[in-house]
Amino acid sequence: MYERVDDLELSDETQATLVTAARDAAPVRGLTHGYYKYPARFSPVFANAAIKAFTKPGDLVLDPHVGGGTTLVEALANGREAVGVDISALAEFITNVKCTVYSEAEIEALDRWSQRVAASVDIHKPSTPFEHYEELGYYKHLNHPSRWRLRKGIEQSVAAAIKLGAPRLEAFGRCVVLRSAQWALDGRSKRATINDFRRTLQETAEEMVVGARELRASVKVHGRHPITVLRRSAIGIHEEEMLTSGRAPRLVVTSPPYPGVHVLYHRWQVDGRKEAPLPFMIANKLDGAGLSYYTMGDRKYPGLKTYFDNIKGSMSSVAAIADDETIIVQMVAFSSPDWQLPRYLDAMKEAGLTEFRLPILKDEADGRLWRSVPGRRWYSVQRGTTPGSQEVVLFHRRR
Repeated sequence: MYERVDDLELSDETQATLVTAARDAAPVRGLTHGYYKYPARFSPVFANAAIKAFTKPGDLVLDPHVGGGTTLVEALANGREAVGVDISALAEFITNVKCTVYSEAEIEALDRWSQRVAASVDIHKPSTPFEHYEELGYYKHLNHPSRWRLRKGIEQSVAAAIKLGAPRLEAFGRCVVLRSAQWALDGRSKRATINDFRRTLQETAEEMVVGARELRASVKVHGRHPITVLRRSAIGIHEEEMLTSGRAPRLVVTSPPYPGVHVLYHRWQVDGRKEAPLPFMIANKLDGAGLSYYTMGDRKYPGLKTYFDNIKGSMSSVAAIADDETIIVQMVAFSSPDWQLPRYLDAMKEAGLTEFRLPILKDEADGRLWRSVPGRRWYSVQRGTTPGSQEVVLFHRRR
C-alpha cells in the first residue's frame, strides 16, 4: 500500500495515453529533437502527451530545467506559448536553435549549405584555430596526435557555418557541427575517422533541415506563439517580470537533474572518462563551471543537502508563479530511490506543493508512474539495470 494522496481528475483514456507515452521506448525523432543528444533527454512523446492532456492552444507552458529544449519544441509545435529556464549557456544555445522557425528562404539556403558542407572538410587544406578558446583550454584532449584530423575538420566546418552570414543561419550551422562532433567524440567505444565525420556532417545537416521543415509546417497549422529561454537559475524566477506580470502557467513540465546520478551536462567524454569542454567552443559560448553547478550539488555531499536545498528553492519559485489550476509534472530518477524519493517528496511539500496520482495506476507498485530509461549509452547499458535507469513521473499542484 502507499500513502493516500488525491487523484488527478482525468478520463481513463487520457490517463492511459499519459502512461503509454511515458513508457514509450522508441528512439527520439521528429521535429528538431535530433539536433543534439542532451544527456538524460526528456521524452518528447511524453512532453507532447502532457501538453495535450493539461493545456489548450495558446496556454503557457513552463520548463524550469529546460536542458535540451524538448518541452519548448513540443509546446511550439502544438500552438502553446512556452518559457524555458536553464543555467547552462549550452542548453540556451541548443534550445534556441531547436525552437527557431526558419522562413522558406532560410530553409532553402540551409538545404543548399547541407549539400556542400562536407566538402569544407579537407585535411590537405589549412584551418584556422580559435585561439581565444585554445588559450582558455577548450581544446583539451583534442590536441592528441590521434585526433588532429578531427580537430581540423571541426575547425573547418565551424568556419563553414560562420560563412552562412546571418546569425540564425550560423547558429544552425554550428549546431550541425556540434551534433556531428558529439557523434565523433563523445563516449565512443571506437574512434571515428575523418571520413566518418565528413559523412556524418552532411547526413546530420540534411536531417536537421528536414526537422526545420517539420517544425515550420507544424507551427503553420497550430499557430505561432512566443518561446522564451531564460539563462539563469530557476531559483528566483518568481521575481522575473515576464512570469509575474502575466498569466500563470497552465502546465509546468520538466526533467530536473537527478539526485545522486552522475550526468555530464557540460562536457563530452573523450577516450573514456577524459572530460572535454569542446561543445561550448563549437556553440561559441563560454563556460567556467564545474559539474556540481549543473547538477545542483555534489553527488558525494552528505545527504545530498545542497541538491535538496536547490530543488526546494527552484520548485518554491515555481509554486509562487503557479495558480490553483497549474499542473506540475516532473520526470526524475534517483541513485538510491529508497531514501531519495521520500526526501524529494518532502522537498516538494516544503516548496508548497501537493502530490497527485493517476487513479489508473492504483494497483501498480507504489501507485506512481515508473518507466525504464530508453536509449542509454553503451557504457551505461553494460552496467545493466540500476536505480538510475528507472525514472518516475510525479504530478503536483500548488498546496
